[in-house]
Amino acid sequence: MGLTHPVSNLGRTSNAAMHRLFNQTEKPMNAAIHVDRLNKTFARKTALVDLALSIQPGEMVALIGASGSGKSTLLRHMAGLARCDRNNGGSVQVLGREVQASGHLNGNVRRLRADIGYIFQQFNLVNRLSVLDNVLLGCLGRMPGWRGNLGLFNTQENQRAMESLDRVGLADLAQQRASTLSGGQQQRVAIARALTQRAEVILADEPIASLDPESARKVMEILADINRRDGKTVVVTLHQVDYAVRYCQRAIALKAGRIHFDGAASALNPTFLNDLYGADLDTSLLFSDKARNVGSPATLAFARA
Repeated sequence: MGLTHPVSNLGRTSNAAMHRLFNQTEKPMNAAIHVDRLNKTFARKTALVDLALSIQPGEMVALIGASGSGKSTLLRHMAGLARCDRNNGGSVQVLGREVQASGHLNGNVRRLRADIGYIFQQFNLVNRLSVLDNVLLGCLGRMPGWRGNLGLFNTQENQRAMESLDRVGLADLAQQRASTLSGGQQQRVAIARALTQRAEVILADEPIASLDPESARKVMEILADINRRDGKTVVVTLHQVDYAVRYCQRAIALKAGRIHFDGAASALNPTFLNDLYGADLDTSLLFSDKARNVGSPATLAFARA
């Protein structure tokens, strides 16, 4: 099975080479994420169609595509936050364990989610709690329920939370209410929560969609650093394609719930993006304002395409 993109001159990497690197239809033994023939329908509207992919441990992968293409739906299925169709719904496995199959979640899905950090576009922080308390919530999946209900975090957990905050540059705001932070700071708190969780896989759903260019850069650099230094598998949905090129080795493009392209992010070019986004294409999808101004590697890559 070859690549599914329709553009023949997408880059210098051959179709055969990209197929060997990325487009795996059979589950590798050590896949971090394996999706097999996933189908999802909402009220007769098809969201995902026979979608199959494998992501290896330590990869940083961008999911791109127009609004409604299925990016967020796919990510939620990976985390077990949404169920696939009951009839021929397919399956999702993460870290070798089945998250769901044919509309049924694994009975131990709560334990499985302890290894999956999920970063939401709207941060999902508890505004009335302090920054530190929000980060400590990342410990809940690995501690007894009674301690979690009482908010009894031990010294080791508090230390781990502070180390996570230091990692994202917010240790000095640990006692501040989450509601007082900027959007970029709140997203970094959400990343610190995933670090404290000790997740092996991090799924980030449009983490920079509502952020200014500088805040977006900080968030993406932190995610890339976690991928590079810690070897964590990171999957991020993005609208700004220049960030996908700059920070991700691999890009998977969805169109109408199907995989339209699966290959090296560096192979993306404006011709392909015009085909992918069509009437929804906007220059902001290609280059952020900051990238335009500084002539980033991503900008140059598009210019050469």
